[in-house]
Amino acid sequence: MTDTGNQTPDYHATALRLAGDEVPEGWQVVASSPFARVAREASLGVFYKEFLPRSPLERIKGLLRGSRATRARRQSDSLNHAGFTAPENLAWGQLPGGREYLFTRAVPGEGITHWLRHGLTGRDPASLLLRRNLLRELGTYIGRLHATGFIHGDLRPSNVLANYKGGQFRFALIDNERNLRRQPAPGKLVLKNLMQLNMLLPDDLTRTDRWRFFQAWRRQHPELGHLEARILALESYQWAMRRLRAKGKV
Repeated sequence: MTDTGNQTPDYHATALRLAGDEVPEGWQVVASSPFARVAREASLGVFYKEFLPRSPLERIKGLLRGSRATRARRQSDSLNHAGFTAPENLAWGQLPGGREYLFTRAVPGEGITHWLRHGLTGRDPASLLLRRNLLRELGTYIGRLHATGFIHGDLRPSNVLANYKGGQFRFALIDNERNLRRQPAPGKLVLKNLMQLNMLLPDDLTRTDRWRFFQAWRRQHPELGHLEARILALESYQWAMRRLRAKGKV
């Protein structure tokens, strides 16, 4: 798949250099999963992502449901069209050997993990108020996302960016290639998303913090009964703690 109408020779030439382990001037390689090569050009506000194969069957899967690059573009477009912020697609194409790349415009903000672990750790009243507002506004945002039928494919806190502007937090979602949208959103997948957001250490997020987030999330789902909501909150927390214990982190 190559959309020549949406790429420029400069983008494609840059992709060829980055794919060949050459880092053009102004670009910086960014840490990523083993299944992608990521770089950014800070002055332009542009990210590059090369999709490396997860398995020998990936090309066959791509024929059935679209390649990862195609799904990433479509899912980001779908979020933006629905009023949620995701990276804007700038250019995409194919490299020798069939691997695909995607250039996107950077969205402002830092990951939720960064905010909780480094940005809002003060115990002064102003920092505590901002931290509580972050969690409430995040709960509202994710609650609205789920109420609209979206499920994020990997809703770890670092995949939700927050930018504080004009007295409020504004959020953006990244790594959207595995998202899906169904109405209503499947309960098991909603639970999984809530578990993923709970994958923060107790030092990062207290139980009171987690409940503050969940109460804001629940207000976007008035159809949930009190008992059902409490079970959802408890199970998502306990599932996250089991996973953290299995990783030796708690």
